Amino acid sequence: MKKQIISLAFLFYSCSLLNAQSTVGLIQRDSGSTDSGYVLFAPMKSKNTYLINKCGKQVKTWTSNNTPALSCYLLPDGSLLRTGNINNPNFNTAGTGGLIEKTDWNGNVTWSYIFSDSINCQHHDIKPLPNGNVLLIVWELKTNSQAIEQGRNPSLISSVVWSEKISEIQPVGLNGGNIVWEWKLWDHLIQDFDSTKSNYGSVSSNPQLLNINYNAGVAKTDWIHFNSVDYNSELDQILLSAHNFNEVWIIDHSTTTIQAASHLGGKSGKGGDLIYRWGNPQAYKNGTAADQKLFGQHNARWLEKGLPYENQIMIFNNGLNRTGGDYSTVEIINPPVIGYNYVPTLPYLPTTTSWKYNDGNTKNLSAGNISGAQQLPNGNVLVTNGPVGTFIEIDSTGKTVWKYSSPVSNSGIIAQGANAIQNIVFRSIFYPNNYSGFNGRTLIPGKTIEAINLVSDSCSMKSNNIDITTLLSISIFPNPACDFINIQNLSNSDKNINIELYDLIGTLIQKHPLKVGITNAVLDTKNLNSGNYLLKISSDQHLMVKKITIIK
Repeated sequence: MKKQIISLAFLFYSCSLLNAQSTVGLIQRDSGSTDSGYVLFAPMKSKNTYLINKCGKQVKTWTSNNTPALSCYLLPDGSLLRTGNINNPNFNTAGTGGLIEKTDWNGNVTWSYIFSDSINCQHHDIKPLPNGNVLLIVWELKTNSQAIEQGRNPSLISSVVWSEKISEIQPVGLNGGNIVWEWKLWDHLIQDFDSTKSNYGSVSSNPQLLNINYNAGVAKTDWIHFNSVDYNSELDQILLSAHNFNEVWIIDHSTTTIQAASHLGGKSGKGGDLIYRWGNPQAYKNGTAADQKLFGQHNARWLEKGLPYENQIMIFNNGLNRTGGDYSTVEIINPPVIGYNYVPTLPYLPTTTSWKYNDGNTKNLSAGNISGAQQLPNGNVLVTNGPVGTFIEIDSTGKTVWKYSSPVSNSGIIAQGANAIQNIVFRSIFYPNNYSGFNGRTLIPGKTIEAINLVSDSCSMKSNNIDITTLLSISIFPNPACDFINIQNLSNSDKNINIELYDLIGTLIQKHPLKVGITNAVLDTKNLNSGNYLLKISSDQHLMVKKITIIK
């Protein structure tokens, strides 16, 4: 037989070779991937937070008492900063949280803080600041009478409406915290409905304020729905994603809390008014539906210095109710900033994006909610398709060079070979090898999260060619089987050969290590129940998985 050489990536993912295609975990890894780093994610239906390498193997796992709400971050000291859902009954909807925890590398909770009561609740995202404080997105409950007093049309409100605020928390001790700065959306409203109210005015002439009647409705209690917060330390500004306005906003963090409640002060001179907004000029009556750029977006973030498009803003544009179809894009915009402020051209510029992934492709990427994107040190982009729990890394041309599917569903960990259902992930974040949080840490890759591992133990941060001649010649029979299974033509030179049999939920049924030189084996299956199983044959150099059927 002619010797055949193929890439490691092909060995992992060729269905014809493995006889069982990867359904979860590592799906694809090409040479163009940014391998020198790790990916952090917290499945929305799990109490675990995982740090994996680019082979899909666990490097670190933290366990909490709560499911996430919804983001998590690895801090420069190696601690995990994570949100948690404590089930506030007054804010019972997607993204509800209320708990912020800091857990050290060894799993010890070093700070735990609750921001949740009858009228406030942390939700969706947080942002660690360079000074050790944490920015929180917080729902703030307002009664219908309070809303009407601010000029809300009474026909567009139920009993309550949820406004938003940003609170900066200074951690104190194990369970304490001081609110050292706060910005409230409720202080920056305008309306042209009720001329008897003090905030009556022209919405189109005051884009720095928020129209209390835009996107209002009896069924829209969660009126704004912030879903991300980011911070620019050089500008001392905060970037927000206002999902239900289809906009991103920037506010001034250089103010005092008193100034943030006003229209004056801070480096911008505008107090807590918006200093920039982009995505949907209809929200401030300066455009039409044709001018709308964002559609239910998530994860607005500044791009760090040193990256392509540095200091610009990357947005995961979900495409919800987008003209032309509900498909998602990743976009970069370059706001025209002069000094500390932004060019006040209306609608706010730019009119076009600096870069866009998946433009017009209705079938390639479609995430109706959650999700995110991050530019990597080599210029590639890590994209999280949240509803299906899939992370892809794309290069500058839009080609996928790495793909991973979370094996954690709402019912637990999915076995390899099973279809992923409800394996939802809010966001994934890449951290390079030289990230300070890894200093002094021993990062030893362990097993994959999924029970049946299709990733060869020889998977490393390099893509090598390996000889698969012996795999092509292996014989496995009978199949279907009853009392035994023959395995013949194993390589007589491979080391650490293991034959393993799993059920379809990932339970190991049998394991048979073989000595070097053994080329044939027989599995006793007399005591197995009828059904389907997965047979895994692995060595230092080879991997094969085959579906086996037992009939009694």
